[in-house]
Amino acid sequence: MTAQAAGTGLPAGVGTGVGSMPGTDPSEAVRIASGELDLPFLPELPARGVGADMIGRTGALLVDLPLDMVHHAYRLTDHPNTTTRRARDWLRWDLDALEEHWEASGLVGSGRTVKVQACGPLTFAANAELRGGHKIVKDRGAVRDIAASLTEGLRGHVAEVTRRLGAKVLVQLDEPDVGRVIDGTVTPLTRLDPIRPIPAPDAAELMQGVVDGLDVPVLLHSCRRPRWDLTDRLERVALSIDLTRLRPDADYDRLGAFVDSDGVLAAGLVPATEPEAPVDAETLAGRLTELIDRIGLPRRVLRDNILVTPVCGLAGATGSWATRALSLSSEIAAGLAADPDYRSS
Repeated sequence: MTAQAAGTGLPAGVGTGVGSMPGTDPSEAVRIASGELDLPFLPELPARGVGADMIGRTGALLVDLPLDMVHHAYRLTDHPNTTTRRARDWLRWDLDALEEHWEASGLVGSGRTVKVQACGPLTFAANAELRGGHKIVKDRGAVRDIAASLTEGLRGHVAEVTRRLGAKVLVQLDEPDVGRVIDGTVTPLTRLDPIRPIPAPDAAELMQGVVDGLDVPVLLHSCRRPRWDLTDRLERVALSIDLTRLRPDADYDRLGAFVDSDGVLAAGLVPATEPEAPVDAETLAGRLTELIDRIGLPRRVLRDNILVTPVCGLAGATGSWATRALSLSSEIAAGLAADPDYRSS
């Protein structure tokens, strides 16, 4: 039984994964993701190709906005097509694999929490194109349409996972490119037609609308440095952060303020690919403990407000390291939950 992080509905003191896994076999990915973790997730397998990566998976969730692959880029289109059908098939087969594993493990109806992932509306709009070839983010109205369509699609996705598994569902929104959207550095179709920035307050309003529309716990993930100008404006959102990218002068105080206000942090600690030097749970736990001490937070937040993850997705890892990375995440989280002073000597 896992504790609930204060005021969020998220389990605390558990390990989980970011989303992507190596290989092309959904049954094997589900077996690892569910077997090594107290907070399992629906794996993404981008090695399968078009429709299986972050943008394609999200395209499978959009309602009434089919997606095609044109000149090596995803583009909105008028009618469902091969790309749309392939993306939806990948998603359905992944859900089938997860349901089969839960049935075989006796987990259906247990009420455990499972995490599903989708690309957030701003990163999606920064990567996918309008029918004319411009990035969606160039058209504010189109960005709002994406956010509304994604919200509706995710609500249906959550309902299906809940029905199939009898599980509680946590939604992770991946927003690695939100900084480019806010800064106005998304690459335009031509240099003479730049894409205007979406200011952080407007980006936050759009994002908050998605969060409010889902009515389940939401985790906002980025493998890049946090955009505090965005996250400080969001309510009821947990943050998933690669802690190795934080800068003491720019990020520690903001992170401390977030956690001190009962924010929940999914701490990216475990390498996403096998490191040259071996790592163990106690060493990694010690790094997190040292960070919390340096920020000046009480050790109890390690038990009450922290989940542990790899620093990013595991698509580039070997199968053996993916298993090890998730196992380490669980081991670190369990140790800190049992004893916030758990660390290397």
